Amino acid sequence: MESIFIKYSHIQLCYRPSPSSFSSPSSHSILPPLPAEHRCRSLVKRNPSEMEDYLKVFVEETSFYNRLVLGTLLPESWWGPLPHLLQGWLRNYIGALLIYFISTSLCSLYVYHLKRNLYIPKDEAILSKQAMVLQISVAMKAMPWHCILPSLSEYLIENGWTKCFARISDVGWLTYFINTAIYLVIIEFGIYWMHKLMHDIKPLYKYLHSTHHIYNKQNTLSPFAGMALHPLDGVLEAMPHVVALFVVPMHFTTHIGLLFMDTLWTANIHDCIHGKVWPVMGAGYHTIHHTTYRHNYGHYTIWMDWMFGTLSHPVDHKKM
Repeated sequence: MESIFIKYSHIQLCYRPSPSSFSSPSSHSILPPLPAEHRCRSLVKRNPSEMEDYLKVFVEETSFYNRLVLGTLLPESWWGPLPHLLQGWLRNYIGALLIYFISTSLCSLYVYHLKRNLYIPKDEAILSKQAMVLQISVAMKAMPWHCILPSLSEYLIENGWTKCFARISDVGWLTYFINTAIYLVIIEFGIYWMHKLMHDIKPLYKYLHSTHHIYNKQNTLSPFAGMALHPLDGVLEAMPHVVALFVVPMHFTTHIGLLFMDTLWTANIHDCIHGKVWPVMGAGYHTIHHTTYRHNYGHYTIWMDWMFGTLSHPVDHKKM
């Protein structure tokens, strides 16, 4: 069967459909990566049928994830009849819960028990179990709403409204790394300003972001506080992940992975342990944010705070 060459979202792609790809609606096999000789680098006009064929690759991948998570943990009679979009939301919700509880529990075990003498001063009390349970309850109320965003992202991608590509072989490793770097810069910029606006615009802070900032001292912070947000606050601050898909061509699996990495990251930056890894915006920087309210709005790195004059270093903060 001849290869079909398409230009998709300003990326030149080469898609070779196989009979198994379209055998039946229930067929969800993930297509193998394309060999180097089948990559397309020339501008070739696309048509709707070719676009539809390529978009099926995204549906196959998300269907595979649905079967992997839901099929492993739930009877198929519970999730099989659900529409594809709701299956994706349920899978994202269960996945987020697993990541949240596993990461926060391991982090708390390490900090508060295994290495307590190293990280917690003897004259300082750790957060009470009751307070941790309260943080978990706030996070649980918000989690179903937070999972709407990755589900919406998948829907937009599967319908061809973004610049996502399905396989790294479609663009090559060099383009993949360049695009991922641009994507991360957009994320840093977008989350910095979204977070800063949550503080600068009083109604946003009063009705949304203040839910998270009731934890405003080192002994009131814990890994469980990372996702203790107002539901809309969490969605808005993660929105740059989706907006970036309309700006730069991005690998689908990497995009979804980075969205869920935020759950791990929020646990890390709320454990009050300064990792001292430049230029990472670690817990040392983020703890200052929770105590001054006007510094260190960044996400993964300190670069945006450095560029816009809101950076406060943990060493400098201790001298104040």
